[in-house]
Amino acid sequence: MLKLMIVVPCYNEQQVLRETTARLTAMLDRVIAAKRVDVARILYVDDGSRDHTWDLITELSNTFACVEGLKLAHNVGHQQALWAGLEYAATHADAIVSIDADLQDDVEAIPQMIEHYHQGIDVVFGVRRERKKDTFFKRHTAQAFYRLMQAMGGQVVYNHADYRLMSRRALQALMTFPERNLFLRGMVASLGFPTAIVLYDRHERFAGESKYPLRKMLGFAIDGITSFSVRPLQCITYLGLLFIVIALAAIVYGLLSYAEGKAIPGWTSLLVSVWFIGGAILLACGIIGEYVGKIYKEVKRRPRYFIEQTTKLK
Repeated sequence: MLKLMIVVPCYNEQQVLRETTARLTAMLDRVIAAKRVDVARILYVDDGSRDHTWDLITELSNTFACVEGLKLAHNVGHQQALWAGLEYAATHADAIVSIDADLQDDVEAIPQMIEHYHQGIDVVFGVRRERKKDTFFKRHTAQAFYRLMQAMGGQVVYNHADYRLMSRRALQALMTFPERNLFLRGMVASLGFPTAIVLYDRHERFAGESKYPLRKMLGFAIDGITSFSVRPLQCITYLGLLFIVIALAAIVYGLLSYAEGKAIPGWTSLLVSVWFIGGAILLACGIIGEYVGKIYKEVKRRPRYFIEQTTKLK
């Protein structure tokens, strides 16, 4: 008997939730009729929304037997909210699909994920087929991020976000990760269980506004890199060695110029050097500070979230 749960983190999604529920329930009815799933649930996780998202989740839960809801006490961010839903699903389902509420991810890819699950695959990644609909800036910065993550030694699936299916054993393994600084797409990729990929076309957002403006995207990228790689710290060492070599070359050049009776260039070269070295030192301090900040968050071991309210949970 296969129990499927779809975990949907929500933040100010009142404009889209009715359509999301309609599409998900229609898809679930088909896979149940095809006997690929026996029981299916949709779990909405309200990440401290400021609109009527929770009221709508409560209404949908009363209307649809398959809809359940968790309301977090305050906004903890997409990754933590998704973790809250996954943590509940880890003990209540055999297979778990995570998807955003905005309908940009094609829900019709879920039946393909289920077929991979029946073939013994533990983690099925939903991967975008292309990025032609993205703006020039977003497309190239996203590609640069994935390449940078791979160069830094991080394990990520190219063009994959948080749309995936996981088996119960893979999800329970993920739940053993103790860190509070979450970068789930890297954590899941590092589990090592059998994986597969399902390609899909990403749609325009059905309604509402994106919850990932440029500032959050940059923060997310920094979290991803610093959560899975120490190479930025190693780069500081290499830069330090490079600056020493440059300094030695400058000393040799100065001595030769003095021996030949030539005037040594003055303030311009000095100021350039000071600003360059000063900027490099500040950059190094910033990178070190990012890691120290993560250590600070980890050692406090504060709870990831608090559940304020639930609808019917089975």
